[in-house]
Amino acid sequence: MTAYDVRRTLPLRVEAVRQLRRRRTLVAFGILLALPWVLVLAFKIGGEPSPDGVPSLVDVATAGALNFALFALFVATGFLLVVAVALFCGDTVASEANWASLRYLLAAPVPRARLLRHKLVVALGYAVLAVLSLPLMSLVAGTVGFGWSDVVLPTGGTVPVGTALGRMAIIIGYSLVSQLVVAALAFLLSVTTDSPLGAVGGAVGLVILSNIIDAVTALGSWREFLPTHWMYAWMDALQPEVQWTGMAKGAALSIAYAAVLLALSFRLFRSRDIVS
Repeated sequence: MTAYDVRRTLPLRVEAVRQLRRRRTLVAFGILLALPWVLVLAFKIGGEPSPDGVPSLVDVATAGALNFALFALFVATGFLLVVAVALFCGDTVASEANWASLRYLLAAPVPRARLLRHKLVVALGYAVLAVLSLPLMSLVAGTVGFGWSDVVLPTGGTVPVGTALGRMAIIIGYSLVSQLVVAALAFLLSVTTDSPLGAVGGAVGLVILSNIIDAVTALGSWREFLPTHWMYAWMDALQPEVQWTGMAKGAALSIAYAAVLLALSFRLFRSRDIVS
């Protein structure tokens, strides 16, 4: 007879496969992978974008694959990627409670800390894949639709392909870090509610609220403490010389918020009365 070993309970690969088979996982990745092709088709039908007087990434979106990937990331950062990250991290525990299967997992017995840790690791893993899938597929779609060339900056000038690929890595890396606060917030809500929709919607709603408050310029420097204030700081990587100040502040704020929210998640889940 094999003795009980806590390390054998709820293996990561089992949780990963369970989440992969979920319909919401397939739908989320389907949307993220389809969006670049939809945008390419929109540009092909609508023609070249016309400048509206304010330099922006849409003006140079069709200059090449790298420009197109930057544009796709720009339009998706504030909402679509937020929804995807919130979906993977907010649905993971709340859905088990909603299905009344959470107490059976704990009765396996799976220690609470181990269950929560494995669910967090898998959720973050899928969130990372979600954020990566959009720019990578955008590079493929942009290459097919607009070819491969140097990055054309909205303000004028170009960045060679070799340098641009390094800048793209910085931008994607920062995008992942900036979404940590969304992931942590959704995960916190997931361990405190039995409603997956409430956890996901709550995280997305609070992000929207943060963006609205951030638009109140009368708050001055107080806006810098909002979790979404630095979400687009990666645009500083598109300057002739990379400006690190905004990204450093945004990364530090996101990591700090995420650490506090995740610590609170584990603390609350440890003492939560699991009845479903």
